[in-house]
Parts: sequence; C-alpha cells; structure tokens
Amino acid sequence: MSAVLTRPPEAAAAVERPVPGGKAKTGPSGQENGQRPTPAARLGGAARLAGRAGWKSLAVLLFLALWELGPTYLASPSTRVFLPPLHEVIAAGVKLLEAGQLQNHLQASLTRSVSGFSIAVVSAVMLGLLIAWYGWLSSFLNPLLELFRNTATLALLPVFTLLLGIGEESKITIVAYAAFFPVLLNTIAGVRTVDPLLIRAARSLGLNSFRLFQKVILPSAVPTIFTGIRMAGTSSILVLIAAEMVGAKAGLGYLIVNSQMSFLIPDMYAGILTVSILGLAVNVLLVALERHFSRWRTAVGSGN
Repeated sequence: MSAVLTRPPEAAAAVERPVPGGKAKTGPSGQENGQRPTPAARLGGAARLAGRAGWKSLAVLLFLALWELGPTYLASPSTRVFLPPLHEVIAAGVKLLEAGQLQNHLQASLTRSVSGFSIAVVSAVMLGLLIAWYGWLSSFLNPLLELFRNTATLALLPVFTLLLGIGEESKITIVAYAAFFPVLLNTIAGVRTVDPLLIRAARSLGLNSFRLFQKVILPSAVPTIFTGIRMAGTSSILVLIAAEMVGAKAGLGYLIVNSQMSFLIPDMYAGILTVSILGLAVNVLLVALERHFSRWRTAVGSGN
C-alpha cells in the first residue's frame, strides 16, 4: 500500500494567491519579472550611462580648458602668439570653412588616404592568408618582407617622389606602403592562432578548403585582422600628412605647413585639430566595422 502525498487546499491557495497590493516582485534592477523596466529603472540606467560618458570625456575636457585658459592667464604675451587660445583656433577654423578651403584640403587628404588604405587592406589580407596557410610561401617571402618592414616609410618618400613624381600617385603609393605591413602581420598572426581543434572539427565535417576559410579561418581571425586595420588607418593618415608637407598643393598637411610659413598660427592649429578629429572618426568607424563583422563572438558569449 503506497501513500500519496497531496497538497492541502489551503497551501495551494496560498501559492496561487497574488502579492498584496497587486504588484509583482521586482529584481534588484527595479525590473518586474517578465515585464518591461520601470521608469525609475530606465532613469537610473540613463544616469549611469551619462556618468560613465562624463568620466571618459573628463580628461579631454580638462585638456581643452587648459588650452583655452593657459595661454591667456599662464603664458606670456610672446608665447600666446605661438600658442593661441582655443577660441581663436576655432574661429580660424570657422573662417576656413566659410571660405571653403578646409573642405577642399580635407577632401584631397581623404581621397588619397582612402585610396591607398583600400589598396593596402585588400592586398595585405589576401597575401597574409596565403602566407599563413602555405608554409613554403612564408619561408620564401619572410626575409624580403622583414627587410621592407624595418625600412621607415618616410625614408622612402624621396624614392616614391623621384619615381612617381609629386602628383597623386606618389602619395597614394606611400600611404599604401605604410598601411600594408600592419594589416599583413596581423592577418598572418590571426590565421596562425586559430584553434587547431576547430580546423580538425571542420575537416571532419567534410568542409573543403574554401568553406574552411569562409566558415572557420576568417571569422576566428577577424579580431586580430581588425587590430592591424586600425593600426594601418592611423599610420596612413600620419604618413599622408607628412607627405603632403613635403610636396603638395592641397591637403591638410599642405594647409598646416603653408599656414606655419605664412605665420597664420591659428590656421595652423585649426589644421592640426582637423587631423585629430579625422583620426578619431576613422578609429570609431573601424571599431564599428569590427563589431559588425565580429557579431558571432557576442552571440557565443551571450549564451554563457
């Protein structure tokens, strides 16, 4: 004879009885179970985000405040001639914008940098995949690549100028050269650090070489490749500015050096500030692209 355990009616009614006041229990974040966040929770999250953003930008704001107040109250009048306050630099930049000069110089620099950067990324990624996959090709090309990688880019600027002239070809070529090696080396490192277990598992499932590259090698190497791409983006801008300072009739580098030679100091600082903003915008764009192509990492991590 077996005993059957039953729940008393009073206990069942107590379990099903709603919480007094008709309110559901909320978690530590103020969000009701299975429901949308409360207005208080949304307000608290927005306040936390604003606090983090303010803390991250505090150092930049302090630097800008020092730039504005330092030349006026801390530096001598002679020093202020060579280091104008921030508002004078911004006013000079606005005048350049109104005259259309800043847009023309920015367009010239962007055209050169994007062209050279694109050539470098495509060629470096393709060659890096081949070198990392085929050992004989790596041993054959590695001495030559090491020789060129350790040659300073700006040291070859006179060579490019002599061979290609002072036109667009020499500037695009030197940008491509500067951006090539960071992408190449990081592509090789990204492919070689792929987990061998993933490769063996993919081969055991019958994937051919093309599908193996598409489904396993490239997704695993994307974060390392984008590290090189971000480094190449910074290098391409810096090298281009230096090349434009040597021989060019347009571009941000030309604007900076021409303003310095004409003693238009606020215009010079406006060009430098534009270069900084351009570099920051390029880095933000590349980070967004990296997150887009690495969404599978977020999807895998969110299940843990």
